[in-house]
Amino acid sequence: MLLRARERASELGCSVIQPGVGAVLQTLAAALRARSVVEIGTGTGVASLWLLRGMPSDGVLTTIDVEVEHQRAAKDAFAEAGIKPTRTRTIPGRASDVLPRLTDGAYDLVLVGADKLSYPEYVEQALRLLRPGGVLAVDGALSHDRVADPTKRDEVTTIVREVGRSLRADDRVLPAFLPSGDGLLLGVRR
Repeated sequence: MLLRARERASELGCSVIQPGVGAVLQTLAAALRARSVVEIGTGTGVASLWLLRGMPSDGVLTTIDVEVEHQRAAKDAFAEAGIKPTRTRTIPGRASDVLPRLTDGAYDLVLVGADKLSYPEYVEQALRLLRPGGVLAVDGALSHDRVADPTKRDEVTTIVREVGRSLRADDRVLPAFLPSGDGLLLGVRR
């Protein structure tokens, strides 16, 4: 299922998480016994499948993507994996429009993985959505190894770097960075 979802991503030209990041997300979902998870950036369902594998059988994944075609591919991946349709809510649209409509403090885990230019807004919304003890996961925190290089000052790298700084300074979270894949920035909601 994961391999086919990755193939679909290649065909559609969308990025996917690396297997190491997937394993971490699966482990986090299992450790949290995450029953309600939000994913920003469905893609073809690669991260979704990892998250669903770690969630209890009654857990529900809410996944948001602006590309309806990507969500169709993800739904195919869910069906191939035998995921019951009641375990996923695929919401088409811009995350900045959808996130404000989700319930405050109701989610165990939020994965931010789309549109790095919007990461600051998404991270702030994610912190609002998380229950105490819930986990924020921000994929691509190394931005292709550019974040650690202070000479790199393009817009995306600067924004991703600033998200890391702001989480370290935020009293609402206990942050950590994992060098898995393209970097995974985590924050536990206090």
